[in-house]
Amino acid sequence: MDPTAAIRNRPTVPVLAFGGILMAVMQTVVVPLLPDLPRLTGASAGTVSWMVTATLLSGAVLTPVLGRAGDMYGKRRVLMAALALMTLGSVLCALTSDIGVLIAARTLSGAAAAVVPLSISILRDELPPERRGSAVALMSSTVGIGAALGLPLAAVIVQYADWHTMFWVTSALGATGVTLVWWAVRESPVREPGRFDVPGALGLAVGLVCLLLGVSQGGQWGWGSPRVVGLFLAAAVVLALWWWQQLRAEQPLVDLRLVARPRVGLSHAAALLAGFAFYANTLVTAQLVQAPEATGYGLGLSIVATGLCLLPSGVVMLLLSPVSARISAARGARVTLALGAAVIAAGYAVRIADSRDLWMIIAGATVVATGTTLAYSALPTLILRAVPAGQTASANGVNVLMRTIGQACSSAAVAAVLVHHTSQVGGAPVPTLHGYLLAFTMAGAVALLAVAAALCIPGDSASDEPDGPEPAGDHTRGAHDRAMEGA
Repeated sequence: MDPTAAIRNRPTVPVLAFGGILMAVMQTVVVPLLPDLPRLTGASAGTVSWMVTATLLSGAVLTPVLGRAGDMYGKRRVLMAALALMTLGSVLCALTSDIGVLIAARTLSGAAAAVVPLSISILRDELPPERRGSAVALMSSTVGIGAALGLPLAAVIVQYADWHTMFWVTSALGATGVTLVWWAVRESPVREPGRFDVPGALGLAVGLVCLLLGVSQGGQWGWGSPRVVGLFLAAAVVLALWWWQQLRAEQPLVDLRLVARPRVGLSHAAALLAGFAFYANTLVTAQLVQAPEATGYGLGLSIVATGLCLLPSGVVMLLLSPVSARISAARGARVTLALGAAVIAAGYAVRIADSRDLWMIIAGATVVATGTTLAYSALPTLILRAVPAGQTASANGVNVLMRTIGQACSSAAVAAVLVHHTSQVGGAPVPTLHGYLLAFTMAGAVALLAVAAALCIPGDSASDEPDGPEPAGDHTRGAHDRAMEGA
C-alpha cells in the first residue's frame, strides 16, 4: 500500500497528540500533592520539592539525547521507550511512600519530555505536506492542553481518593499510550546513520544539570551561596568544553553548525523567551486565586476550583491549533511566532489592568494561552523548514530544551519577585498584589523580546516547506545536506 494512503488509514495524529497531552499531564499531576507530601512521606518540604526538580532536570537532559537517538535508531522505537519509562515511573510512585523512591520514579518520568519533538519529527516524515502544518500545530499545543487538564484531574483525585490512586490512573494512561503508539504509528524510514555521541551526551547532561539545578534551587539555597555560584561556574566550564567537543566531533549529538544558522539559532532564542513568558502565567494564576481573601485581592479558591480556572486555556489551545497552522501557511511561521508573542504580552497587560475579579483573571490567562498556542505551533514549523529531515527530532529536541530552560528561569524569577514582595496575613508571609503585578510586567517584557527575536528570523514563507521524506535507504547526512543546498 502507498505510504500516504496507509497513514490516512491510521489514527496517527490523534494517537501522537494523546501522547503529548499525557506527557504534560504527568508533569502537572504532582503539583496539587506538594503541600501534603511532607506529611504523607515524612520528608521535609525542601526534599519533597525534588519531585518537581528531578523531573525538570531529567527531561532537560533526555530531550535532546532521545531526539538524537530517534534520528539514528528509529523515532517510533524511542518514542515508545520514552512513554514506557514515564509509565514505569508512575507505577513506582503508585507503589511507595518513600521519598527517595518517589524522586527516582519522577526522574524516570522526565523521559516523557522527548515525546513532543519525537512526535513532530514522525509527523514530518509520515504526513503529506497539506496535512503536516495542522498536525504539527496540534502537537505543539498538547503541552498547554495537558497542563490545563492535568491540574483539575489531579486535584479531584487527591481530594476524593488516596493519593496513590492518581499514579495508578496515570500508569493506566501511560500503558494505553504505549499500546496505541505500537498499534497506530509506523516506524519512519528516515534515519541519520552513524555512531551515537556518548561523550557529547554526558557533557550535555552534566552541564545542564549544573545550570538548571542552580537556577531552580537558587532561591532556596541563596543566589550568592557557594553551592549556587559553584554550580553556575561548573555549568559554564562544562558547557564551553562540550561546545568545543561538539564542533570537532565527526557525528555530534547536536549539530552546532545548524544552530549557528540564524533561522535555527533565533528560533531557539525565541523558544527560550516564549517558554519564560508562558510559564509565568501558570505559576502566578494558581497562587493568585488561592491567596486568602484577607489579602484584599485573593479569592481563597480550592485546588479543584483553581484547576477549573485553567480549563478555558486548554480548550482555547485545542481550538486554535488549526488556526495557527493556517496563519503559518498564509503568512509564514515567523509571522505566527511574532503574533503569538505579541498576544502573550497583551494577555499580561490584561492581567496588570485587573487581577482582582475572577472573570478578568480567567480572561487574561486565556489571552496568554492564545498567544502561547500561536507561538508554540510556529516554533517546530520553523525548525522543520530549516534543518535536514534526518535531524528533525534532535533539532526539535534542542528547541524544547530551550523552552524548558526558559520555564526554569521563569520559575526562579517569579519566585524571587514574590519573595521580595510579601506581607503578613494571619501570621504568615503572603505575596502582595504589587508583587504579582511585577511578575506580570516582567513576563510581558520577555514576551516583547520574543517578538523582536521572531522578527529578526530571516525570511520565512510557506514555500520554504520541504518536500516529504526521501525514499528509505538514502538518508545520510551528506544526501540531506546536498538536497538542502540544492533547494
